[in-house]
Amino acid sequence: MRHSAQKILSKINRQEQERIIAAINSLTNTPRPSGCKKLSGRPAWRIRIGFYRVIYEIQDNKLIVTVVHIGHRREVYR
Repeated sequence: MRHSAQKILSKINRQEQERIIAAINSLTNTPRPSGCKKLSGRPAWRIRIGFYRVIYEIQDNKLIVTVVHIGHRREVYR
C-alpha cells in the first residue's frame, strides 16, 4: 500500500477502515473480485466499499497488488 493511501485510510472513521482493510486483504486471494472494474486510461482497477473506492494496480507476473489510492467516491477519481 502506498504511503498516501495509508494516510487517507487513517483519516476515515474506524468502522469504514475495518471494512476497507478487509476488502484489501481479500485482494490477496482474488485480485479481480466480482464487481471490480478496470479503469480507463490507466493500468488500475477499482473496488467499491460503501461510499469509498480503492484504486489498485496488479502485477500478475510478480503476484503483487499495490493499493494506489483510497477515497470517497466523489473525489477519488480526480
